Amino acid sequence: MKFKALFIVLYALVLTACSITQPIAATSNPIGSKTGKSTGTCILYICINADASITSAAKNAGISKISTVDYRTTNFLGLIQRHECIVTGE
Repeated sequence: MKFKALFIVLYALVLTACSITQPIAATSNPIGSKTGKSTGTCILYICINADASITSAAKNAGISKISTVDYRTTNFLGLIQRHECIVTGE
């Protein structure tokens, strides 16, 4: 019985994540139909090839006039962090 309860608690912890989305910038350009995203993942705060920049997000969607920029951070148990930059524009 204790093993089953421990398994349920550990399973719930593995599925636990926290996600925060923050607005970073807005311009006077009209909101376009294009949305670009760039992501990067860090494990134990070590980021390798993690390019979550505004430039790469705009480039991925072919955006030349940026309208809004949002930044989302998702944290899994404090071990894995996922950073995502979301850009809208034309």
